[in-house]
Amino acid sequence: MNNKKSEDIQPQEMREKWFKSHLLGREIELKELYELPQDQLDLLMAETAEFRSDIGNRDRNLGKFCTAGYFLQLATIIDKRRMIE
Repeated sequence: MNNKKSEDIQPQEMREKWFKSHLLGREIELKELYELPQDQLDLLMAETAEFRSDIGNRDRNLGKFCTAGYFLQLATIIDKRRMIE
């Protein structure tokens, strides 16, 4: 597995953006996704996908709904890159 160095992380991904993961039991910052072990990345993808699949979550908490989507998309990209390497 190839870990990203901080200079490899895009500037927009360095901003403080976090998702409170109940499965991991902590808040995850966006830039941490590159360093998460695969098993934790898998859990985060499952959790954010579940959150996004419940459209009612959009009405209850639009900010978290959008953030979950962003985390899910970036985690999916990282996961695909790891498969190629």
